[in-house]
Amino acid sequence: MKNTDHYITKIKLFFTKLFNRYKKSKLKYRIGIPVCLTLLIWYIFCLPSPLFEVPYSTVVSDRHDELLGARIAGDQQWRFPAAGSVPEKYKTCLIEFEDQHFRSHWGVNPLAIGRAAKDNISKGRIVSGASTITMQAIRLSRKESRTFGEKFIEMILATRLEFSYSKDEILALYASHAPMGGNVVGIEAASWRYFGHQAATLSWAEAATLAILPNSPSLMHFGRNREKLLNKRNNLLKKLCERNILDKVDYELAISEPLPFQPHPLPQVAPHLVTKLYQEEGGKHIITTIDKIQQERTESILTRWNAEFAQNGVKNIAAIVFDVEKNEVIAYCGNVDFENNISGNQVDIIQSPRSTGSILKPFLYCAMLQEGLLLPGQLLPDVPVNLNGFAPKNFSLQYDGAVHASEALARSLNVPFVVSLRKYSVPKFYNLLKKTGMTTLNRSADNYGLSLILGGAEGKLWDISAMYLQMAQQLNSYNEEGKYYEPKSPAYILNEKEDKRGERTRTPIFTAGAIWQTLEALTNLNRPEEIDWRSIPSIQKIAWKTGTSFGFRDGWAVGVNSKYVVGVWVGNSDGEGRPGLTGARTAGMVMFDIFGALPQSRWFTRPDNDLVSAEICHESGCLKSINCPETSTDTVWMCKKGLESAVCSYHKLVHLSEDKQYQVYENCAGKRGIIHTSWFVLPPSWEWYYKEQHPDYRSLPPYSPECREDSDIKPMDFIYPFPNAIISLPKQLDGSPGQIIFELAHRSPQSKVFWHIDGLYIGETKDFHKKEYIPAKGEHLLTVVDETGATLSIKFVVK
Repeated sequence: MKNTDHYITKIKLFFTKLFNRYKKSKLKYRIGIPVCLTLLIWYIFCLPSPLFEVPYSTVVSDRHDELLGARIAGDQQWRFPAAGSVPEKYKTCLIEFEDQHFRSHWGVNPLAIGRAAKDNISKGRIVSGASTITMQAIRLSRKESRTFGEKFIEMILATRLEFSYSKDEILALYASHAPMGGNVVGIEAASWRYFGHQAATLSWAEAATLAILPNSPSLMHFGRNREKLLNKRNNLLKKLCERNILDKVDYELAISEPLPFQPHPLPQVAPHLVTKLYQEEGGKHIITTIDKIQQERTESILTRWNAEFAQNGVKNIAAIVFDVEKNEVIAYCGNVDFENNISGNQVDIIQSPRSTGSILKPFLYCAMLQEGLLLPGQLLPDVPVNLNGFAPKNFSLQYDGAVHASEALARSLNVPFVVSLRKYSVPKFYNLLKKTGMTTLNRSADNYGLSLILGGAEGKLWDISAMYLQMAQQLNSYNEEGKYYEPKSPAYILNEKEDKRGERTRTPIFTAGAIWQTLEALTNLNRPEEIDWRSIPSIQKIAWKTGTSFGFRDGWAVGVNSKYVVGVWVGNSDGEGRPGLTGARTAGMVMFDIFGALPQSRWFTRPDNDLVSAEICHESGCLKSINCPETSTDTVWMCKKGLESAVCSYHKLVHLSEDKQYQVYENCAGKRGIIHTSWFVLPPSWEWYYKEQHPDYRSLPPYSPECREDSDIKPMDFIYPFPNAIISLPKQLDGSPGQIIFELAHRSPQSKVFWHIDGLYIGETKDFHKKEYIPAKGEHLLTVVDETGATLSIKFVVK
């Protein structure tokens, strides 16, 4: 818009002189001057602002202003938001065709009006309107009937428009609102609908076609009037050639171009994001952070994998790619096959809550490392448990007895993480997830319970991927600057001026050391029963985690390196589960493919300033204790709080006979002799499963016959039932109640064990300690006694 300061100054001077004359004037002037002032004031304020009050299409572009897609305006017209400029070829064609004196008049061309009046009088009818481009812009904005009175108003408003807008701005207003045939309005929409590309790349023939269309928009019909339209276009091109605007070669090439045969479909790239922006920012031209090339690569990968998964009845797939440094989305694939709504393909899975499976485990692991509640190599129990009726199982239905924490994360074992969550506390973890950005926790922490770590909650692919993004960003910022910043939601609308990071903070959600150790553990992720990622060629180093929801309904995978975060979901949008739908076999494979299409990135630098080195027990992974052998210690990096964690309690000082066949005491060793040594001892129930996976594990030898057992080391433990278990008896085919199989782990399996229930003796076992029994309904006390006199009791309830 022109600078109007000079214009306003002139008006003020005019009013001052007019007022002075008014005081000295006679009566007739005193009547006429107020009228003139009224008309002048009306003239100044007569131009509407904005000039056009019409709905616009929603137009979405990538970061390089490449069109991704558009949604039609509310009045069902393809009318793109007004552009700030007009292509030079179109300007030339339009001015030549509509208003050759456009650059020299003030909105009205008196010569054209005189010529039109003469032609109309001689013909006895209106054959020429003498409208300038400026007047036509006014007419398009007013949408009034074409009468002489309306024409006069258009002329007044046209002169006023010339005061407020530059010539190029007036051209842009006209070009953005001129009818182009059918429900197409404006040069930009017409360029895409008729020629399949943006207006900036119009050829001479295309520019000439669009210049003549507003004069006769009905000519743009793909089944008729083509010859008439072609002649008008070519006549315009001929005039341009005659005026030496076009040379002979360009003219010949232009007239040889055919008219479009059918309308072009608008691009449908990132359609779910386009729809999201249509709902949020409708009627605007929005430039997003999307990289169109990467978006199309990602969509191609998803389409290929979807065809394979569809053979198993898995119909939907979604993916998102974040740029870690820029905190921006560069690829947004909410689903596949957007135009086919049969399988819920228009559902934007990225913004849809889905069961999380195991995808949240790294956040618990990281939090416990940070607070010194866990060390990466620390042993965690991996045995059947029942915690107030909640009995989690591993995906493989196998148990290791005890497993190092980092391995439990890499293998995504369920039992160790349920036990860890119980130690950390559900409300504390619940609040941590909310603080990290999980927006779908709409129930209380108690309602989720321990299942929160195994998919008991729902999460969005956007939220969860952004949570992993935060970890990468905090680690990068600490390594580069030694600082932490408050996390910001990643952007999908481009804003070059906006700071990509939040405010600086001294209390990050996760510290750099804990993040680095978590991501390092996730680089070793290996689920050979599902996928051996090491067999994938040319894969760059990434930390990755998969998740599978109950019933095989959702497959998740999130991958992280210092430059990118890739999140993938696979499943059915209606929630139907399918056999074999696991995170590793589906989403994991897609994630690797997407990373393969991204530029190679360096791995994270270890944040040495946020870590300390300390000695740990090689076998237990805990801090070294006085009982840990020197040959069984390692020096490792850990979080600073890790120095406050518990020391190894599994290496115990035991007293053995000289042949190491028996445990003894000083007062009963006799001729057997006595030696003192460190022995790695696991609880009996752990040991039962641990020995199957670790043949080199040595159980403690039994006490010698001369020595009565009197030790703090438990000789046996129940495997089933669990303490305070509530048991439902199965029914046999004949309707009679089934039986319970009690199971016990003993350090010396060959020992005899005597079984009692509610004080009633029910039998004995040896070698394999399993006992069948049919208890009555109600509460019971199960007691076992071995031949050394050691006893163990447990309560349970039969429903």
